[in-house]
Amino acid sequence: METTRVLGRSGIEVSALGFGCWAIGGEWRSADGQPLGWGRVDDDESVRAVRRALDLGVTFFDTADVYGAGHSERVLGRALGARRADVVVATKWGNVFDPDTRTLTGSDDSPAYVRRALTASLRRLGTDHVDLYQLHLADADPGRAAELRDVCEELVAEGLIRAYAWSTDDPARAAVFAKGPHCAAVQHALNVLQDAPEMLALCEEAGLAGVVRSPLAMGLLTGRRVPGRALEAGDIRSRPPAWLRGFADGSGADPRWYARVEALRSVLTAGGRTLAQGALAWLWARGPHTVPIPGFRSVAQAEENAGALEKGPLTAAQMAEVERILGR
Repeated sequence: METTRVLGRSGIEVSALGFGCWAIGGEWRSADGQPLGWGRVDDDESVRAVRRALDLGVTFFDTADVYGAGHSERVLGRALGARRADVVVATKWGNVFDPDTRTLTGSDDSPAYVRRALTASLRRLGTDHVDLYQLHLADADPGRAAELRDVCEELVAEGLIRAYAWSTDDPARAAVFAKGPHCAAVQHALNVLQDAPEMLALCEEAGLAGVVRSPLAMGLLTGRRVPGRALEAGDIRSRPPAWLRGFADGSGADPRWYARVEALRSVLTAGGRTLAQGALAWLWARGPHTVPIPGFRSVAQAEENAGALEKGPLTAAQMAEVERILGR
């Protein structure tokens, strides 16, 4: 398969696989103590993993200012260093946080906040521009979003960002941003267990890339998350919020979701793929605009995810078998 894809109508070329940098932000939490990270991390290992991904051909990294309350951006900036020009960096704004306590304190959808948030992200990333700047408030008011879209156009004109997107699972909201000339993508959830046909249709119609978050269903599609095996207390999946499906509070994977993963195992692991590689292969076969961004916390995970590139998408027959197994 082609190992690169273009971010919508922007002309920005990226590797067909990006890396999501939520997990490498480390632990952070909501004001009421809900964990929002993926547990403890080793920053040196995170840096090694980013650099290994670069060596394996990954050129697209997605983070957010709020991940680890700024820590993810700092770690990514450190890892990229002099190789910043070789990659496409995406980050997000809209959440407000306290970096000292690593706590999410609220949100700010005001036009004035966009520039302040971007300035802070540029400083943490150690760069003079962001390639893809994304609104991180999934349910923001569409009217306000139109104002924010116009601010993003100003930032493009100033050379501070190259393109922009909205991170939302609502196609109607994504369509508001899509009206902007420099809107290049929508970031949305999609994986073999949770299809998003309406969003894929919008991407096709509007000429947007689909930056795919949760491509491995928050780890379920790695096969390493099983029922009865609790996660560490600082991991969001240990106390899953309502939107995080597939995990049972305090006891690991939901048995019903785990059963679906196991039913898919044989087809997804065909051709020498790991389960995670098969899940990524399904996404590439799902549409020409998809760019999955699995998370990672180690060199081993980086190598496994990047290894999916050389194996390419599932075949039409394998895609049909997946649909048969899931009864869709």
